[in-house]
Amino acid sequence: MYKSVTLILALSILVSCQTKHHGDNNLLFAKSNLMAWCVVPFDSLERVPQERAAMLKELGITKLAYDWREKHLPTFKEEIKALKDNKIELKAVWFWIATTEAKQLDSANQIMFNMIKESNIKTDFWIGIAKEFFDGLTDEQKLVKGVEALKSLHKMASGIGCTINLYNHGDWFGEPDNQIRIIEKSGLKDVGIIYSFHHAHNQIKDFPARLDRMKPYLKAININGMKADGPQILPIGKGDSELEMLKAIKASGYNGPIGILGHIAEKDVKKVLEGNLKGLKKLLGEMGENEALATY
Repeated sequence: MYKSVTLILALSILVSCQTKHHGDNNLLFAKSNLMAWCVVPFDSLERVPQERAAMLKELGITKLAYDWREKHLPTFKEEIKALKDNKIELKAVWFWIATTEAKQLDSANQIMFNMIKESNIKTDFWIGIAKEFFDGLTDEQKLVKGVEALKSLHKMASGIGCTINLYNHGDWFGEPDNQIRIIEKSGLKDVGIIYSFHHAHNQIKDFPARLDRMKPYLKAININGMKADGPQILPIGKGDSELEMLKAIKASGYNGPIGILGHIAEKDVKKVLEGNLKGLKKLLGEMGENEALATY
């Protein structure tokens, strides 16, 4: 009798845990889990920080990954204040490494790093590395140099309480399988991968398999309308592949943030984001994601 009761209790706990785990990403596509990306340099109205934060608040987007150009450096501290005033979380800051050695940041990246340090911001560094960084190297040499770069950048970021994530911005470094190799060879346990649909058109067909390999490292996924032949930037819901990709993400159990793009410099970024929100709502309806859909 005692053994039967114990077994029943054990099974009940197991089922409860499994149910809880399955429900962990029921709100994966909820508006509260959305993050704006490629917004700052891609806005025909060239909003200042206060205007941008107010615009995101009006849209109900509470997270921002900060993409920037050198001209935005003078207003970055204003950006921090504007985001805080509007209760918008600064999820990440972009760092594009175009030097031949990552041990030394270029002047613009160094200024950004210093401002993050001075402001005591704890955020993610999204790292992209240019093709030229690896020019003339064999695959194994690229791996060694990639690991060295990661360790150097990780030391800088962790020294001010920030984290490092590798971004799939094309070429050798932007290939997720290479990023996994770099992370594993580095031995670092707190480094992840940022996967953007708009840099992955050549990966649509084998996306489920790639997703399975990336899953232990995925920290954020930025979504986009997807057609194998492009264009690179397409509103969500206007492609022919993103619906199945979103279904695969949901089925995988992933529960990190979901990024939606601006990324069209000649348009008002508010209208671009509105279009992506509208398209995402349409796809959520087709997916039967009623719980997430109710948050819009």
